[in-house]
Amino acid sequence: MPADISLTTTLLLCLAALAAGWIDAVVGGGGLLLLPALLVGLPHTPAAYVLGTNKSTAVVGTAAAAWTYVRKAPIDLRTALRIGLAALGGSLGGAFFAAGIDSEVLRPLIMAVLVGVLAFVLLRPAFGTAPPPSGPVTRRRLLLALLVAGLGIGFYDGLIGPGTGAFLVVALAAILHMDLVTSSATAKVVNVCTNIGALAMFAYQGTVLWQLGALLAVFNFVGGTVGARMALKRGAGFVRGVLVVVVVSLLCKLAFDQWLA
Repeated sequence: MPADISLTTTLLLCLAALAAGWIDAVVGGGGLLLLPALLVGLPHTPAAYVLGTNKSTAVVGTAAAAWTYVRKAPIDLRTALRIGLAALGGSLGGAFFAAGIDSEVLRPLIMAVLVGVLAFVLLRPAFGTAPPPSGPVTRRRLLLALLVAGLGIGFYDGLIGPGTGAFLVVALAAILHMDLVTSSATAKVVNVCTNIGALAMFAYQGTVLWQLGALLAVFNFVGGTVGARMALKRGAGFVRGVLVVVVVSLLCKLAFDQWLA
């Protein structure tokens, strides 16, 4: 625990971890809240330690949400784990290359993708709300999911991170024809794997504030559990609404970082 962190700052970070866990469980994107909160609350801490501590917190909340979904949602755990293993490798690769990437170049590209995702969701009101087609997933679609949701988005999570859960939800729903609740459940399992990969790299580099991360993880755990239960209870329409809010928030944050910060 940093010696100069005040009780007020600690409490605010705990609340941010709680809310981030809820957002992550419903649709992903909790890093949009927790990571900036850590950067503000720990202004003199090197960025690598902030990123590592964020991952040590997020992995717990995501795991709690994943466990809640696995017990109560109609999830194909075998498929989720296959994609998750691909995402684990992707996140390790992304974390390895993160130091040499210019974020000023990546931000506009990510914003363009987000605009496309937002348009896709808004222009297709039935997206992720209609029941999925019966029958097993074809090998072609599974391979595409491994490449896009596994290696591709996993690499992005290791490289940058914010919005990974939302990208996973949309990709899985579009490629595997899942409803948004099932897609969010599957995304949590995959996201646990990406978080483990990134955290392993940060831990190897010794850039994790374990005491602070453990405290925040308790609140993130509670938020993740509550968020997963709410998503299961309220259904795909609720998840779709939160997804739109998260994507718009991520767009605004990236635009601010690009042009106003």
